[in-house]
Amino acid sequence: MKQIELKALAKINLGLDVLGRRENGYHDVRMIMQSVYLYDDVVIVRKDLPGIEVETNLHFLPTDENNIAYKAAAMLMEEFKLPGGVRIVLNKHIPVAAGMAGGSSNAAAVLFGMNKMFHLGLSQRSLMERGVRLGADVPYCIMRGTVLAEGIGEELTTLLALPACTVLIAKPPISVSTKVVYEALDAKEIVDHPDIDGIIRGLETGSLSEIAAHMGNVLEDVTIGMYPVIEKIKDEMKKAGALNAMMSGSGPTVFGIFESRAAARRAQEQIRRKALAKQVYVTNVHGARRT
Repeated sequence: MKQIELKALAKINLGLDVLGRRENGYHDVRMIMQSVYLYDDVVIVRKDLPGIEVETNLHFLPTDENNIAYKAAAMLMEEFKLPGGVRIVLNKHIPVAAGMAGGSSNAAAVLFGMNKMFHLGLSQRSLMERGVRLGADVPYCIMRGTVLAEGIGEELTTLLALPACTVLIAKPPISVSTKVVYEALDAKEIVDHPDIDGIIRGLETGSLSEIAAHMGNVLEDVTIGMYPVIEKIKDEMKKAGALNAMMSGSGPTVFGIFESRAAARRAQEQIRRKALAKQVYVTNVHGARRT
C-alpha cells in the first residue's frame, strides 16, 4: 500500500464536567463526546527515502515535530523501525484551536493509517494506548462515536448512539488557549456541574429533547467571560429553533442541536449576517441512531 486517504472527524462535547486537578497538571474530567461529519482530509504517502514530511493548506500550522500528526508518525516509525519515510498531507477544514479536537483527530488518523499501511497488526486498544501519549483526546478520536470519557479523557465507555439530528457549528474569529481556560477554572470554585447522568439517560431512552435539556459545559463560565460573542452565537441558535446550544471543549466553537435542518440553515444565515462567525457549518453526527 503506497497511499491511504482518511477522514479525521471533529468532535463536540454534549457535556463537559471537571472534577479536579492532578499534581501533574492534568484535570480529571467527565464528559460525553460525539463525532460529527466536519472533517480534515488526511493523506499518507509512503516514501523510499527516510524522514517525515507534513504539508498543510494552512500556512500558520507547524509542519515539523511540533505538529501532532508528525509526532504520531514519528512514534510508530521509531517503535517499529519502519523502512523509508512518509509524507502526510493535511487538508484542514476543522477550525483550529477551537475545542473540536482537530489536531488530535489528525494524529488518530495517522496512527490508524500507518497501522494499515505498514501492516503493523495493532488493535484499536493498542492504537489508543499509544495515542494517549500524544494527547488526552487522541484515544477518543481513534474510537469515535458517542462516548463517555473519564480520567483525563482516556477512560472511554461507549454509549448508546445520539439520535439522528442536525448539528450547526459556528466558530467565531478568535482562538482560545485550553491551558489559559483551565488555569482560570482552577482559580475559581465550580458551583454548577452539568448533569452528565441526565444526558446518558436521554441517550438510553433515545430522547433528543432530554439530551439537549441536560447539556452543559463547566468551562463556559470561564471562556464566555473572556469572549461574550460565544453567548451571542448560542442565543442566535436558540432563537432559530435549536433544542439547545453550547460551547464545545474550551471553546470558542459553539454548536446547536436541531431537529430541523431548515432551522439550522436559518441560524447559519443569521450568524453570518450578523458577522458573529465566518466558519459556520451545517452537518450530521457520526453513527447516529435511526428511529
